[in-house]
Amino acid sequence: MSDLEGFGFVMPHWLYWGWLAVMPLIMMALDRRRIRKRGETPETHPVMGELQAEEDPVIRYHLKGNWFVQAIDWTSEKSGVFVSFWTVNAVCFYFFEVVMRYIFNMPTIWVSEASYLLLGMQYLLAGAFAMLHGAHVRVDVIYNWLPERGRIGMDIFTSMFFFIFSLALVITSWTFFMNSLSMHETTVETWGIQYYPVKAMMFLGAVLLLLAGISKLIKDIMLFVRMGQERAA
Repeated sequence: MSDLEGFGFVMPHWLYWGWLAVMPLIMMALDRRRIRKRGETPETHPVMGELQAEEDPVIRYHLKGNWFVQAIDWTSEKSGVFVSFWTVNAVCFYFFEVVMRYIFNMPTIWVSEASYLLLGMQYLLAGAFAMLHGAHVRVDVIYNWLPERGRIGMDIFTSMFFFIFSLALVITSWTFFMNSLSMHETTVETWGIQYYPVKAMMFLGAVLLLLAGISKLIKDIMLFVRMGQERAA
């Protein structure tokens, strides 16, 4: 007898991972179709991080950088949009749990675990998108008192601390993923879903965050040099 018998519907592991991989692509395609049908132009800078963006000269000047920077920024943008659609799944999961628990008196064994794994991966993968739109928290006690070129210089100087952190995160998350994969790690709950895809998302999120930091550093240097030349002219 299976350990999952008697629990009603239990989402198969393959369906969970497959749906998370495919569902955002479907939603993105439908959204693009809607935009084309209405003849609209998607906003380059959404509301997220608007207040922080006002303090960031790179974002305010809409500096795009070279092709390498644009490729990284495109990846950061699309990765954020991709995982944002996962939130819809969490709402549906919890709605299903409420109905099963309070109407049919059949609480699930997988909804809570599926939701916090989903939101955890979403948090890990959204770091690059947040950096692209200036949504990360900045300690601005000194920063806001500086002129614009001074802010850029401060960002360039403090980027070394960011890269120390992001490189450490890449290395450690890769170790976590390989260890989890080698032992076929699963969660300790009855559902017992695989844990190594979550560790893989930690590594992927760290890589995306590192690339977003490289993109920002390049744009900071480009703008710092440009503003220096304009001042000298």
